[in-house]
Amino acid sequence: MSESYKIVYEGGIGEIEEKKSRFTAYVCPVESEEEASAFIEKIKKMNWNATHNCSAAVIGINNEFSRCNDDGEPGGTAGKPMLEVLIGEQVHNVAVVVTRYFGGTLLGTGGLVKAYQRAVKEGLAKSKIAEKREGARITVNTDYNGIGKLKYISDSMDIFIINTEYSDLVTMNVMAPKEAVKAFVDKVTEATAGKAVIHVGEIETYGIVNGRLI
Repeated sequence: MSESYKIVYEGGIGEIEEKKSRFTAYVCPVESEEEASAFIEKIKKMNWNATHNCSAAVIGINNEFSRCNDDGEPGGTAGKPMLEVLIGEQVHNVAVVVTRYFGGTLLGTGGLVKAYQRAVKEGLAKSKIAEKREGARITVNTDYNGIGKLKYISDSMDIFIINTEYSDLVTMNVMAPKEAVKAFVDKVTEATAGKAVIHVGEIETYGIVNGRLI
């Protein structure tokens, strides 16, 4: 299998309540430490009157950069648990701020850890997560007799059909994971008795969100 990894395609906002304390998680895709810092500062300014604005961020396919901040909560009860959720969910290039408005009841260290982690999970649930993969665009030209076979092969191999153009011939453009390229070409060649004209593009990175190609 080719390596795949998850990123935040579109950030979201999730909220939970614990003993009248309100925890709001703001999730944002980021590509650099500077972008993460700017987002965190933006949320802190927006929620300047909050009791705490705790944060965490991970950047890079291998989490080359990570940071977290408790923002006044007892050490290790907010930022680190938030970061652990991001790493545990294997989401990269993301920053999250959890804003807490105190509800009057102390939660204790264990309660705080659980609340901040729940908030981050809720924020991720409200975001759009993309799975990034490596693959190649493949263009297939065939006659109308071959179109059904192409669709069947694509569906059976989890290959995304980008578009289909109809003229004297049928031109189908697909995106195939790099480990499936050769098998797809072989199957199409066999199914069309070698009549299909196939062009394989360079390996590139593509994403999938909710089963859709992006």
